[in-house]
Amino acid sequence: MKVLKFGAVWCAGCLIMKPKWKEIEAENPWLETRYFDYDDSKETVEKWKVGKTLPVFIFVAKDDTEIARLTGEPSKTDLLKKINRYKNY
Repeated sequence: MKVLKFGAVWCAGCLIMKPKWKEIEAENPWLETRYFDYDDSKETVEKWKVGKTLPVFIFVAKDDTEIARLTGEPSKTDLLKKINRYKNY
């Protein structure tokens, strides 16, 4: 499982989420994440059907299918619940 993170420099919620993700990634070194800038990654934004509300976190299985999606500013606890629920996918 990996997490695709979509954000933008103009997105206030994205700035709020950065330190949460930094902590999560430090605490879970096995977790694969990729960040995509909404304005610079149009092809990827379209592929994953990311809307105008940011940030967006897409949980993706090993076969590259979407498992779950969170939008906005979820708590660290909510993110960890999803990560632990889907980590073997």
